[in-house]
Amino acid sequence: MLFNDVVLNERIVAIIRGVDAAKTVKAVQALYDGGIRIAEITFNQSRPETFEETAEVIRVVAETFDGKMIIGAGTVVSTRLVDMVAASKGKFIITPNINLGVIQRAHDRGLVPIPGAMTPSEIMTAYDAGSPFIKLFPAVDLGINYVKNVRAPLSHVPLLAVGGIDEKNVSDFLAAGCVGVGVGGALVNGKLTESGNFDQITRNARDFVQLVKK
Repeated sequence: MLFNDVVLNERIVAIIRGVDAAKTVKAVQALYDGGIRIAEITFNQSRPETFEETAEVIRVVAETFDGKMIIGAGTVVSTRLVDMVAASKGKFIITPNINLGVIQRAHDRGLVPIPGAMTPSEIMTAYDAGSPFIKLFPAVDLGINYVKNVRAPLSHVPLLAVGGIDEKNVSDFLAAGCVGVGVGGALVNGKLTESGNFDQITRNARDFVQLVKK
């Protein structure tokens, strides 16, 4: 599966954060059953002692869903984490910011970098550094009109709306010109996984897939 093609076809990246490691595979299975094909597992920057555990989860999930889903990592803010993702067989990294060293290391390790940006200057800096998609963040705070205004001069840059995306606004961000979205708590959250309500995660995924298809 070519990452760029899958993103443009599927248009949804599921964001998994704050989920118990033992339940992440079940959460990803629930997403897959609901039609999601791309998932990001995030590093918790406030707890660097968990980085190795997160990398191991990425490895297990990537191997379990090899050929079925594309698995990557989120909140990758250092070259060390890039190396850990590559060693764990992740396919892409997503960042909250622009770090040219991180972007270059991702390229060097064969990973797809998706850096976070907000302003037109940041967007172009990341795009010119070879990032095929730019994470517009925080999307819900910037708003639909911001997306439209930025898209006017930068219509050639593929934007993924991330931050506050839910079933009520996903269609609006896509209609405004974003090629895809990153969805976190509206798809997967600790409350659902801790209670073992994976069927609801599958229902959430199906709802989002239907909204995106429309």
